[in-house]
This record gives sequence, structure tokens and C-alpha cells, in this order.
Amino acid sequence: MYVAVKGGEAAIANAHRLLADRRRGDRSVPALTLSQIAGQLALAVDRVMAEGSLYDPELAAMAVRQSRGDLIEAIFLIRAYRTTLPRFAATRPIDTAAMVIERRISATYKDVPGGQVLGPTFDYTHRLIEPEMAEDAPVAAPARRDPPEDAGHAPRVTDILGDEALIEADGEGKGAEPADLTRTPLAFPASRDLRLQALARGDEGFLLGLGYSTQRGFGRTHPFVGEIRIGEVEVEVDLPEFGFPVVIGRVRVTECQMVSQFTGSKAVAPKFSRGYGLVFGQLERKAMAMSLVDRALRADAFDEERRAPAQDEEFVLAHCDNVQATGFVEHLKLPHYVDFQAELELLRKMRKAAGATDETVSGSKGDVEVVQ
Repeated sequence: MYVAVKGGEAAIANAHRLLADRRRGDRSVPALTLSQIAGQLALAVDRVMAEGSLYDPELAAMAVRQSRGDLIEAIFLIRAYRTTLPRFAATRPIDTAAMVIERRISATYKDVPGGQVLGPTFDYTHRLIEPEMAEDAPVAAPARRDPPEDAGHAPRVTDILGDEALIEADGEGKGAEPADLTRTPLAFPASRDLRLQALARGDEGFLLGLGYSTQRGFGRTHPFVGEIRIGEVEVEVDLPEFGFPVVIGRVRVTECQMVSQFTGSKAVAPKFSRGYGLVFGQLERKAMAMSLVDRALRADAFDEERRAPAQDEEFVLAHCDNVQATGFVEHLKLPHYVDFQAELELLRKMRKAAGATDETVSGSKGDVEVVQ
């Protein structure tokens, strides 16, 4: 029989002290600083900011350190902290066309206006562990190259296609007040702005799997990467006392525009459709997956039958949030003594009613005794 657990508070306090000890690690090794985490583990910090819905590299680095590198735990910490912050205003939509570009590639046009800018990327590495990673080896500075003559003019690829009316128009819902997922519970059917918010906060791995599924036939997404661009954009707010927008800072974002298959009708000439992804930091895999799923979720807009998981709005949006998923899965390891005792008693009554008399149950690893 089970007995009540005693001394819970003392055990929890000790668990916290042990956690702090393990977090610090070997005392002979210098502790990680926030600047080291933000600078050298920047992609992890970017993910925490993106899925935590709060742009603050130092705070995200602090969460990564506190969580011992468990990024979902760090995202949870950022989300919790975010709820304590006052909200002063809503910014103007950021202008990604005016981005200070660090990386910009297109899989649709080789000689795209503004040029291809590879930037920092793993795309062309050999995926081999480098021995230099074992020590603090010096790093050579990148070679300086003159930018292309038209580098100051880098129109988005989808705008180039739009000028020829070859792709559906951008700006669905333009002018309407956007929904706020952090203040309004998710309801179905969801508007596209609400869907994009949910996807931007969604778990990268979950969205990656769904995006992959659309490419393997579980959805109607057969895309080209129109463009991925990474860089800093200005954030502006309207201040009534000034009468004009004021720049309050810059944020680094990744934008992905997917060019997908044709759509059209008797009244409308065939055009490419599009999927969109925009996230904090340098997270192009996340932005790509987001844009693939965004296009799949727009099935109704193109009179497509919803048959694949990535096209099921309620399935995707209700399960893509890793903080909610973590809470629901990890709560299973918390005490369920009373519930289990109830299930155990019910099972005994059912077996008794069925006249079960077997004393053992044969399993693949031998006989397991059943206590009655």
C-alpha cells in the first residue's frame, strides 16, 4: 500500500540547492557570463527570444544560463517574465524592405537586384567536428569585399513578382487592428495575423516536422524559397504629442517568403501563392518552416481540401506552443497518488467482476507477479 509522502518542503529545497550546484558546475572553471552566452551561443539566445515573444538578448542569455541550456525551460522563464511587464504602446509594422541586410539569399533568381549576400551560415560547411573547437583558437577576420553597385536597393523577390502580377497580392487584412495572442485566447477559425503570431511563438521542431510533411505530400506545398533575409530593422511608435513616428530601437529579424504553386480561376489569371515567416533573431530554419505551414493553413483561401495534419488549423495551432505542451506532458511526473489509487481500485473491481483468477501475467521479459 502507498503511504503519504512526508518532508516534501525540505526535499524540494534540497533539490533546488542541488540544481544550483549542478548549474554552476566545476568551480575550477570560470562561470559563463551573460555576454559570452549572448555572443557565442547567439542562435540559442535568438530562439529563446523568438519563442518567448520578448526581444532582449541579455535577458534571454540569463534564462539560458538559469535553465542550464534547456531552451524550452528558458522560453518558459521568458514568457513568465513577459507577463509582468507593462504595455505602453503598439509599434508600427516593421519595414523589412528597408532592412540593414546581413544575409540575403534567393533560390528563385541568381542575379537578384541587390545581390546575394551569404552572410554567416552553416550552409556550405562540411559538418565535421573541428579540432579547433577544443580550445580557444584565434579566429581570422572575414575578408572585406566591396558591396554590389545596387546593394543599397534590395527589393523583395515577391515584390518583383508582384510588379508583373505573377504572385497573389500581399497584405491580407491590411489596415485592420491586429489581434494579440498574448491577451486574447486562441479561437477557431483564426485570422491569419493570429495564426502567424502562434507560429512565430511555436516550437521550431514541431513546425519543422510539419513543414517537412508538406513537402512529402501531406499538404499542397511545393515551394521555392523566394527570399530569406536577415538583418536589423527599425522599430517605430506613433507618439500623439509629436505627431510623427519615433524610432525607439532596432531588432534583428529573419524573414522568409515562400513562393508556392499556382492558384487561379475563370475570373482570375493563374498566380503563384505565398507563405510567410518572420521571427526574432537569426532563425532561418524556423522562418522557413513557419512559411511552409502558413501556406498549408491557407487551404480555404484557395478552395483546397484539408486532408493533411499541416492543413488542420486547430491541430497545428493548439499543439505548436512548446510551453503549453511542456506543461501538459511534464505534469505527468508530479504526484498523482489519489488518481492512481482510484484507477487501481477500479481495475481490481473489474477483474473481480470478470472472475479473473490468474496469479501471473506472462510477458516478454518473464513472469510478472500480479498482487491481488
